[in-house]
Amino acid sequence: MQVTETKSEGLRHELKIALPAAEIEEKISHRLKELARTAKLPGFRPGKVPVSVLRKKYGPSVMGEVLERAVNDSSQQALAEKGLRPAMQPEIEITEFKDGKDLEYTIAVEVLPEIKPIDFSTIRLERLVSNTNKGEIEIVLERLAKIHGAAEPVKEDRKSKDGDVLVIDFLGRVDGVEFAGGKAENYELTLGSGTFIPGFEEQLTGIKAGAKTGVNVTFPDNYGAAELSGKDAVFDVTVHELKAVVPAAIDDELAKKLGGENLDALRASIQEEHEREFNTMSRMILKRGLLDKLADSHDFKVPGKLLEREFEAIWAQYLEQKNKDGDDAKAAAPKDQKPDAEQEKEFREIAERRVRLGLLMSEVGRVNEVKINQEDVNRQLMEEARRHPGHEQEVMEYFRKTPEAMEQLSAPIYEEKVVDFILEQATVTDRKSTMDDLLKAIDTDAGDQEKPKAKGASKAKSDKKPAKKPAKKK
Repeated sequence: MQVTETKSEGLRHELKIALPAAEIEEKISHRLKELARTAKLPGFRPGKVPVSVLRKKYGPSVMGEVLERAVNDSSQQALAEKGLRPAMQPEIEITEFKDGKDLEYTIAVEVLPEIKPIDFSTIRLERLVSNTNKGEIEIVLERLAKIHGAAEPVKEDRKSKDGDVLVIDFLGRVDGVEFAGGKAENYELTLGSGTFIPGFEEQLTGIKAGAKTGVNVTFPDNYGAAELSGKDAVFDVTVHELKAVVPAAIDDELAKKLGGENLDALRASIQEEHEREFNTMSRMILKRGLLDKLADSHDFKVPGKLLEREFEAIWAQYLEQKNKDGDDAKAAAPKDQKPDAEQEKEFREIAERRVRLGLLMSEVGRVNEVKINQEDVNRQLMEEARRHPGHEQEVMEYFRKTPEAMEQLSAPIYEEKVVDFILEQATVTDRKSTMDDLLKAIDTDAGDQEKPKAKGASKAKSDKKPAKKPAKKK
């Protein structure tokens, strides 16, 4: 095999490889002899078919098989001899081959850059650790008591307010005509719940029991009943009773209602869940801080094709989210929409950061022999299966039969292992924090560079309109 490097520019290399005709012929003859051991053809005993007969019958297919294997094996050998580690699948093109002639082909490949990680012991990070106090637990208990409270009649003479429950009769008309589902009696409506269409509950706020009033609303354009979409309606409403929600007593009975043994056990359960949520968010902040420091302290060229693939993935994600956030189907962005200059610049910066960090983490893991075990993968697989109730077995089978999907499932596990490896060497200082402090830290860090934050993306998010809920029984 003769290997000639014809081009070397940055991370891109091109090789020209020639395989002697005699070597190709030897491989073909070897493969035909393998087939001859088991071949069955009319007029010949099994395993006794002459190689010359097999060559005439199977020559072209054997030639294709041998060429494919020869190119794969020789290309890997050539890359290894040159010390080139491909970032993606090389581009291979056969430039010359005729029966009895040498095989010549070219390889174009982008290689992984040379990466020299910094001394991780120089990294300084702060980790927020839970400092849960009794007050936070009591706030959760009070919230649960309110959720599980009962609505009791208001004895004082006062007007309704958000959170109150009105017992009402209503009758709706469009253009003076009653419509199906627009009538109910003794309906209990919680003000501020957003149960009815916009404007309905607001017009019943500040009203007293015994009152009769008219409520004017407009059905949303995307209302479930097409015949009512965008129509103006008037509802005659009679308020029979005003109730206020009285929180349940915070005692053992409430705990049992929520599945606990007693109040102390409920408090312990709340604290445990609180700690779990806190640790998850704290880990997210710590990891993000680490990635920021790694991104700031490493600068190396990234393969263009990896960068392009990541950019396209980010842009596709942005379009999908933009369309999901939009209310008007007519304004949906086409899949082939191109980014403007500002979006192109910002999204490419994000893509380059992600690719560089991914390559860095992969190299750190490779050099330090970071491994994930089957137990970690199985645990992640079970969590994924539980997200699809009733289809757990199908999900498990899909991942076991789809290597690409299993690789995607394993990648985050591997990344966390590498993060742990780096954190073990870094200097991490713990600081006690309340949940409020933690949430403030998350808000402060909302400009996460791991997420698309281009002007267009931010606008799409801020322009999102609240979901419009249809009125029940209308």
